[in-house]
Amino acid sequence: MSRRGGTTAKFYRETRGLKISDGQSVITGTILTRQGNKWRPGINVSGRSHVFALCDGTIYFTKKKGAYNKTLTYINIKPDKKAKQPK
Repeated sequence: MSRRGGTTAKFYRETRGLKISDGQSVITGTILTRQGNKWRPGINVSGRSHVFALCDGTIYFTKKKGAYNKTLTYINIKPDKKAKQPK
């Protein structure tokens, strides 16, 4: 019997999901979620399956109605006053 390298499915589940909380400050490039379709990128946030920060600032969440009245949660960043906004 041979072994595969990498992470097993048992432990991979622990690495997925939301990595930050509301009101937490982040720096540029911080990964906010991994492999989640529950959260969408909002203001100053980018990515699809791995959502990450585009600027330094504070995290806040907003909810909007999507297709078929499904509630979507958007992750946004309120930039710091000293930080530059991305173009």
